[in-house]
Amino acid sequence: MLETIINFLNALLWGKILVYGLVGAGIFLTIRLAFIQVTGFKHSIKLMTISREKSGDGLSSFQVFCTSMAARVGAGNMAGVAVAISAGGPGAVFWMWLIAVLGMATAMTEATLAQVYKVKDPEGVYRGGPAYYMEKGLGQRWMGILFSILLIISFGFIFSAIQANTITSAITSLYDIDASWIGYGIVVATAFVIIGGLKKVAYVSELLVPFMALAYILVAFVIVLMNISELPGILMLVIKSAFGLQEVAAGGVAYAVSQAMQSGIARGLFSNEAGMGSAANIAASATPNPNHPASQGYVQMVGVFIDTIVICTATAALIMIAGDTGGTHDGIAITVHALKNEIGEWGGIFFSFAILLFCFTSIIANYSYAETNIIFLAKKGKLLINLLRVGVLGMVMFGAIAKIDLVWSLADVSMGLMATVNIVALMLLSGVAVKVVRDYKQQVANGDEPEFDIKKFPEISNQLKDSIWDKKD
Repeated sequence: MLETIINFLNALLWGKILVYGLVGAGIFLTIRLAFIQVTGFKHSIKLMTISREKSGDGLSSFQVFCTSMAARVGAGNMAGVAVAISAGGPGAVFWMWLIAVLGMATAMTEATLAQVYKVKDPEGVYRGGPAYYMEKGLGQRWMGILFSILLIISFGFIFSAIQANTITSAITSLYDIDASWIGYGIVVATAFVIIGGLKKVAYVSELLVPFMALAYILVAFVIVLMNISELPGILMLVIKSAFGLQEVAAGGVAYAVSQAMQSGIARGLFSNEAGMGSAANIAASATPNPNHPASQGYVQMVGVFIDTIVICTATAALIMIAGDTGGTHDGIAITVHALKNEIGEWGGIFFSFAILLFCFTSIIANYSYAETNIIFLAKKGKLLINLLRVGVLGMVMFGAIAKIDLVWSLADVSMGLMATVNIVALMLLSGVAVKVVRDYKQQVANGDEPEFDIKKFPEISNQLKDSIWDKKD
C-alpha cells in the first residue's frame, strides 16, 4: 500500500509537475536574469578566486561553497547517475545537463534571496534559506514551516540513511566487513562533527571537499583520455537517446524520451539540488566578498556547474565507456564495476575511499541544513537540535544496515515536494532577486566594489524589521 502511494506521488511529481515546473522556472529565471549562467560565468570564477576572504563575521563564501558541494556531491553523483542511465538510458545524461544549465539561474536566485533575508541566530551565526524568505519576503510563515518540515525529514533523515547505505554498499561489495561495524564508524565520525554545529561542518567540508572532488575528476579524466576514441560515439549516443532517435525504427519514441527526461531530471536535481531550496540554507550563512547578496549567488552557480556538468558527467563517461553493467541494476555496483573494468582492482579501492568521503561530507552538510530549519521553527530550540542530532545518527545507523530500495523513492517524493514549495516562492520573489542582481551588475559596470545598500530597496527594508543589512557587519 505504502509503495503504491509513493509510486503514484513520484509519477505525479516527476512525470508532470516538476518536469514542467523546474524546466519552466529555469527558463523563466534565465530570461529574467539575462542568461546570467553564460554572461556571468567568468565573473563567478573571478569571485571564486577571492572566496576565502570575507568582509565581516560569519563563514567565507568558500566555506559555504564547500559545504554546499559536500551536500551535493554524494550518492547522486555515484549511484544516482548509474540509476538514471539504467532507468532512462544514456539520454538521461542530456537531461541532467539541461537541468543543470537552467538550474544555475535558479541557484543564483535562491542564494541571492537567502542572503537578502538572512538573520543572526542567538549565537551570532547567520541563518537563512527558503523558510526565511517565505516568512519575511512573502509574509507566509506557514509556508516556511511546511518547507522546514519537508527539509528536516528529507535531508535530516532520509538522505542521511541513503548516504550511509551508499557507503556500506560500496565497502561491503569489495570487502568482507559486517555492515554494522561500518555503521558504527560512520555514526561516531558524524557525531564528532555535528556536535560542533554549523562552523565545525563548514571547517571539515573546507578540508575534505576540494581534495575529494579533484581526485575523482582526475581519475575519470585519465580514464576518458585512455578511451578518447570512444568519446564522440558516446556523445552521439547521449543525444540520440535523449530525443528517442535510437528508438525511431522500433517505435516507442515518446516513452523512451519521457523515461530519459524523468530519470535525468530527477537524478540531476537530486545531485545538484538547484531549485530544491536546500543549498540556499547554507548560502545564507556566508559573509560574501564583495558584501552583496548577489555575490554569493554567483558563487553558488559554480557549485551546480561542477556538480553536474563536471562530476556527474565524469561518472556517466566511466559507466558508458565500460559498456556492460556487470549484470546488476544497483547504482553503486555499476560504478564500481566500471572503474574495475578500466583500471583494475585498485579502481574499486579508490572508489570505496571516494564514496566514503563524498557521502560522509553529504551527511554532515545535510545535517547543517536541517539544523538551520530547526532554528527557524523554534528560535531557541536547543532541545530540538539535540533531538535532531540523535535522529540523524539513528538514521545513519539504519541506512548502514538496512535494505532501503524504497528509501530512494521516498527521497524522490520528499525532494519533489520541497522543490514544488520552493519554486512557488522563487517565482513570487523573482522580482526582488532580479532587482538585487541588477544593482550588483550596475555597480560592477560603474567600476565600484559592490555593496548592498538596503535603503535603495524600501520594499525589502519594510519586510525586515531587524535586518543585518541595516548596519555594516
